[in-house]
Amino acid sequence: MTAQITAAASGQFMLGGDRPVNRLGFGAMRLPAGTFSGPARDPQTGIAVLRQAVEAGVDHIDTAGFYERDDVRANELIHKALAPYAAELLIATKVGPLRGPDGMPTRQAGPEQLRDLVTEDLRALGLDRLELVYLRVGGMSEPGGESVADRFAALAQLREEGLIRHLGVSNVDVAQLDEARSIAPVVAVQNQYHVHR
Repeated sequence: MTAQITAAASGQFMLGGDRPVNRLGFGAMRLPAGTFSGPARDPQTGIAVLRQAVEAGVDHIDTAGFYERDDVRANELIHKALAPYAAELLIATKVGPLRGPDGMPTRQAGPEQLRDLVTEDLRALGLDRLELVYLRVGGMSEPGGESVADRFAALAQLREEGLIRHLGVSNVDVAQLDEARSIAPVVAVQNQYHVHR
């Protein structure tokens, strides 16, 4: 009989200097559908996959409120599958993109809309505080070319209020990262890095 390899075998790192997490986590983007424009998946399959991921040692899940297709929403699947959450489970979410009329996340929230997006993530996930919130910049475009200051400052305010523990940025270039870091600590950067790209 061979031992099961778990996510813990990937090693750990300290998120924000105070939270150990396994290097191998679970991305929830494809729980609702195979692609943003594809048909919705069976919610029960998503629930089963989430439970299996946690059983395999995954201690952080990456999600977003815009991960949805029809009435299948990643955040709600996570809540149904895993609440009440284990103390060691970290749920990271992204805010910023808004879906256009075609269902694709091609529009962006302004600073005044970010509070509502964070509040909706808290509600859907059944949490009082989000451990890590990324500002996802640029919808589906390449990184760079715009200021993140106003939007990141809005998230920093929510962090000051205790609704968010840590802040990150997603889909940014070096100038945008530097701009965000001048406003508040950035504990994680999520940019595309995979075999396809």
